[in-house]
Amino acid sequence: MTPVVYDAGVLVAADRNAREIWADHRVRLDAGVVPVVPAPVVAQVSRSPQQAQLRRLLRGCQVTALLEDGAHAAGNLLGRADSRDVVDAVVAHTATVLRADIVTADPADIRRLLDAAGSPSQIITI
Repeated sequence: MTPVVYDAGVLVAADRNAREIWADHRVRLDAGVVPVVPAPVVAQVSRSPQQAQLRRLLRGCQVTALLEDGAHAAGNLLGRADSRDVVDAVVAHTATVLRADIVTADPADIRRLLDAAGSPSQIITI
């Protein structure tokens, strides 16, 4: 099974206890695939310590830091794609580096960023 990077839509859906998201997440974990979530994605959706489902999902993920090199790469990608969503650019850059697919509810913006990156990553739309 291909590695995946989760975008904010996955975290929001999991926090709302969407069964399909939880089932897909379980399939990945059972196959030995630990989804990657860039830390800015967590920041985008985290609103309260009471988001128990969000925290539960993240326990089964690898949350990755955004360091200076990745920040510059995401910014460069924004420029090439003529886009403004920093978090989407971080997701696209992370997937490109990891050769991972992206699970997202926002396929159009992600596709534009992946195309600008010349990335072979696929989009899995929720």
